[in-house]
Amino acid sequence: MDTLRAAGPEDQSAILEVINDGASAYRGVIPADCWHQPYMSARELTTEITAGVAFTVLASVTGITAVMGIQDRVDVSLIRHAYVATHAQRQGCGSQLLRHLLAQSGKPFLIGTWAAATWAIDFYLRHGFYLVGQTEKDELLDRYWNVPQRQAATSVVLAESRFRDS
Repeated sequence: MDTLRAAGPEDQSAILEVINDGASAYRGVIPADCWHQPYMSARELTTEITAGVAFTVLASVTGITAVMGIQDRVDVSLIRHAYVATHAQRQGCGSQLLRHLLAQSGKPFLIGTWAAATWAIDFYLRHGFYLVGQTEKDELLDRYWNVPQRQAATSVVLAESRFRDS
């Protein structure tokens, strides 16, 4: 039986394993100058957690199979670092995590992802998000994220319908 739970410090190595395994889908898809191995280091994970990204994990008897972070901002919540281990993809793990996190906040949600990651964009569109326009994307990335300019230029932002209504 799979269990959704808040991640603790003891989960950090498993979270890194899932992130780096799941992120392998980006290799050869995102710009080569944005890909690095590992995709996320232990230091980067610690930095993200220190910056307020709270991870939720989907754990089974064999270990953690999916992770998704939420970062609270003043008037929105950001979905951050959403990954499913390759062996568990296309089994509803990401949907289960996303539904759980959406129920955690009364604020509208935003998600940033690579423009070339069409599977990720399709996933969020299927879950009721919409792509914001280029000008709004740039404004939102500047306001809520801290990403390199190259990453911002090759990314998209998706918003939950509550964002449009706010």
